[in-house]
Amino acid sequence: MATIFHITSRQEWNRAEAEGVYRSKTFPTEGFIHCSTSEQVLQVANIRFHGQKGLVLLVIDSDRVTADIRYENLEGGVEMFPHIYGELNINAVVRILEFEPGADGHFNLPSDLKLTRGL
Repeated sequence: MATIFHITSRQEWNRAEAEGVYRSKTFPTEGFIHCSTSEQVLQVANIRFHGQKGLVLLVIDSDRVTADIRYENLEGGVEMFPHIYGELNINAVVRILEFEPGADGHFNLPSDLKLTRGL
């Protein structure tokens, strides 16, 4: 199982569960869902979501994703990020973890994910 990650709000994920499919807020304008590898997720969280509460971390089995996944960098860097080009079928999400920042606004991996890091 190849694992990728996506950060979203609890509210957005609840809506996805009700609809049976997930679309990120940026999907309508960008055409894809931003994801991260296990090595990238904390960097992304601390840069893009610093201090935000009410988030969840979606653990996605990329082998189950029905849409196309492309590894690319669209911001001029060299690091390649997974992007899902289509809606995310919710049965590809194998875990949903509460993802809250610490008192300083920075994120750490949830303790139960640290045990399985490297997936």
